[in-house]
Amino acid sequence: MPLAKIPLKPGFNKQATASQAMGEWIDGNNVRFRYGSPEKLGGWEQITDDLIAGAARAQWSWTDLTGRRYAALGTNKCLYVYDADSLYDITPLDTDRQLTSCTFTSTTGSATVTVNKASHNLEIGEYIIFTSVTLPGGGATSFVASDFTTNTFEVNSVPTSGTFTVTMAVTETGTGMTAQGSSTVTPYVNPGPLVSALGYGWGTGTWGLSTWGTPRTTSNATIDGADWSLDNFGENLIATVKNQKTYIWYPAGGTGISTRATLVPNNPTATIQTIVSDRDRHLLHLGTETTIGNPSTQDPMFIRFSDQEDIEQYDPTSTNTAGTFRLDDGTTIIGAVRAKDYILVITDTAAYTIQYVGTPFTFSIRKVGSNCGLIGKHALGFVNGAVWWMGDSGGFFKFDGTVSDVSCLVEDFVFKTIGTENLGINFAQGAQVYCGLNTLYTEINWFYCKAGSNNIDRIVTLNYEDGTWVTGDLARTTYEDSKVFKFPYATKYEPSLLPTVRLDWR
Repeated sequence: MPLAKIPLKPGFNKQATASQAMGEWIDGNNVRFRYGSPEKLGGWEQITDDLIAGAARAQWSWTDLTGRRYAALGTNKCLYVYDADSLYDITPLDTDRQLTSCTFTSTTGSATVTVNKASHNLEIGEYIIFTSVTLPGGGATSFVASDFTTNTFEVNSVPTSGTFTVTMAVTETGTGMTAQGSSTVTPYVNPGPLVSALGYGWGTGTWGLSTWGTPRTTSNATIDGADWSLDNFGENLIATVKNQKTYIWYPAGGTGISTRATLVPNNPTATIQTIVSDRDRHLLHLGTETTIGNPSTQDPMFIRFSDQEDIEQYDPTSTNTAGTFRLDDGTTIIGAVRAKDYILVITDTAAYTIQYVGTPFTFSIRKVGSNCGLIGKHALGFVNGAVWWMGDSGGFFKFDGTVSDVSCLVEDFVFKTIGTENLGINFAQGAQVYCGLNTLYTEINWFYCKAGSNNIDRIVTLNYEDGTWVTGDLARTTYEDSKVFKFPYATKYEPSLLPTVRLDWR
C-alpha cells in the first residue's frame, strides 16, 4: 500500500480537544509555520560581553544625523545606550535627592564601607555615585578619592536611617575610618521595583474596611513596576520614567556617548508615557500633570503636548501650538503607538486616534473603540497597516480604521488558568507584556508571565499574513525589530543570574 501524505493545517489549535482537532497541530514549542509547514525557530547569540543591571522594560533603536545606529534600553535599574558593540550607562542622576557632607567608616581587612548621613532615604539596590571626596590622612585609610569617584556603587545594606553600606573594589589596609572624610552622594534616578506589587500598609484598603490606623493584609492599591518610554526627537533620545520625569540624551555624533541623560527643562514631572508626533514634531505627555511641576496633579487621562519643534514649551498661547485635552472613557491611559498618520492611544477600556490637523486645533482626537482596553504599555504594535494589541482582560484586538476582535485558536491556553494543567497569563503582571514584531517572518510576538510567575516566561505568536497562532516558552523582556539593525534585538532576564543583551535572528 503506497504511503499517503496526511495534510495538517498550519498553526496550533488549542481551543479544541485532541480528538476534535483532527488534522490540526495542537501543541509544540519554539516553532513557526512557513509555507504551511512547521520549522524550528532560529537561534540567538549574545552581542556583547557587557552586562546590564536589572530587567529591561523598554527598548528603542534609531539613527543620528550621520547615520550612526543606536539602541536604548531602560531597565528597573538603569538606562543604557548600545553603540558600536558596546553598552554605555547614561542613567540620569536624581539631583533632588543629592546628599552632602557624608562621612565614611571602614574596617581593616574589609571591602565594606559604611556611609554616614542622617535621613538618607536610600534603599537597598539603589545605585549611587560619589563626588567631592576627601579622605583623612595619617594612615587611617588606604582608599584614595578615585576609588570612590571612578565607579558606580550599589547600596548593599541599610543598617539604620543614618547609614548605608557599599562594597569597594579593594579592601581597606589602613587602620580604618570612623565617621571621617567627606563626600557628596548622588543617587541614580530610581525607575521603580522589578515587578508590580500590591501596596500594603496603613491606608491602602478600601473605604470602611477597618480603622485607618490598621495595617492591611490585603490591598486594592498596586505599586507599578519600573517602566520607561523611549523615543527619538530628531537624533536625540527622549526617555521618560513611568509616572516620573522626562530626560534627553544627545548622541553628539558618538563623541558624547558616555554622557548621561539630563532633565528636559519645563516638562511635566509625572507622566505615564511620552511619544513624539514625528510628522509635526510635537512631544506628547500622556497621563500627566494638569499643573506642570506638581506631581500631585497627575491625571491618568490627561494629555499635554508641546509647541511644534519646541519640547520645552507647554504653555498654550495665541502664537504657539501647545495644548491639552482629556480623554473620557476609562480610568487611565495604558499605552500608545505611532501608526501611519496617527497615534493610537488606548486606555483600560477604550481606543482613541490622535491625528495632527494643524491650526487652530493642532490635533484631532477621535474615539474609535470601546471595551477594548490594553493590558500593558508595551503590549501593542503597528505593522501591515494596523495596530494589534493584547486586551486587558483577555483576547486580542486590531485597529485598521475600525477596532475588531482577532480570532485566536490559542486564546484559552493564553488567558485561562485551569488547575495545574493549563497556566494562563498572570494578569497581575500584565504590565510586563511586551509586543515584539518580526516582520521578516510576518510575526507579532507577545511575551508574558504565566500564572505563578513574576517574570516573563511565555510567548504567543500571530502570523498576521496567514492568521495562524503558535505558543512557546521563549522568554524576552523586550524585543526590537530589525528596522535599524540587521537582526532583531531582544533581552532576557534570568532572576538567578545577571541579565544579558541578546541578538535574535529568529
